[in-house]
Formats: sequence, C-alpha cells, structure tokens
Amino acid sequence: MNEDEGREKARPAVTGEDRLPGDPTREETIARMIRVDHAGEYGARRIYDGQLAVLGKSGAAPAIREMAEAEQAHLDTFDALLVERRVRPTVLSPVWHVAGFALGAASALLGERAAMACTVAVEEVIEEHYADQVGRLGEDEAALRQTLEEFGADEAHHRQTGLAHGAEQAPGYEALSVAVKRGTRLAIWLSERI
Repeated sequence: MNEDEGREKARPAVTGEDRLPGDPTREETIARMIRVDHAGEYGARRIYDGQLAVLGKSGAAPAIREMAEAEQAHLDTFDALLVERRVRPTVLSPVWHVAGFALGAASALLGERAAMACTVAVEEVIEEHYADQVGRLGEDEAALRQTLEEFGADEAHHRQTGLAHGAEQAPGYEALSVAVKRGTRLAIWLSERI
C-alpha cells in the first residue's frame, strides 16, 4: 500500500470546491443531498409502518417503534431543511410511500427475523450513504455535516438492533440482504435525480 492509500480522503474546505467540469454545482449537490435524505427517511418510516402493521403485537414491536420514532425525527429535520433551503422533494414520494410500506409488511410476513434482516440491509446502505455525504461536505456546511453524522450514528444503532434481534438467522438472509441493499441503492440514485 502506498502512502496515499493509507490516508483518509481530505475534506474540502468549501463544499464542491473539488468538483470537475460537468459535476453538479455546490447548490445542486446540497439540494440532491437534502432531497435524497428526505426521501430515504420517508421511505424508512414507511418500512417501519409496514412492519408494525404486521408485527404490532410481537416481541419485536417495541424495538421497531423506537426505530420508527428516530426515523420520524430525522424526517422532521429534513422536512424543515426542504423549506429552509428551498429544495423540492423527489417526485417519487408516492412510489416510496407504497414501496416502503410494502417492503416492511412483506419482510414482516416472513417473520420477525426477516423484518430485522430488512432493517439491517437498509440501515447498512444508509449508514454508508451518510458517511459518503459527510466526506463531501466542507466547513461551509458544518451544521449539515453534523446532522448527517448524528443520523448516521442512529442508523448504525438501528443496524445493531436488527442484528441483536436475530436478523442473520432469518431464512434466506443473504439473498434478502442483497435484494434489499440493491433496491435501496437504486432508490437513492433515483431520488437524488428525480
């Protein structure tokens, strides 16, 4: 490994200062971040709604409710940022409304462990997504960076909660995990742009 490979990527002093020709502007970058994060928190909330519709009286319900409340707090923050920063939400919100609930309910119909496997997969992708965004934000966006760091830590906690509730023992864990991660990454890509 050479010297550069061992170092962490340097944070830009100003968001977007390291952009190349054709890359989104600083304003477009921030708008995309807020748009996709709002969509993601909305989708996560809907996943938990679907899980609770099926598992509302199960042993996992208190943990799912706690995670849903954290996602609602995140969503409230991004609702405010949409207005404050004058960012339009994704036009795919109606799709995420249905798809999130369906994913949550379908995973819960497979059992508590499958619901937790869904949570682990989604939260792992979102945690990575937030970390990537944090690395692209400069000192000019310190408040937004701090928010994303806090939310990323919450997502890591949700992933750990899922693991503690037996996610890895779900039937077909690997296949379910791969499918959910791919779907989550596609939703991120679409929500940034549309």
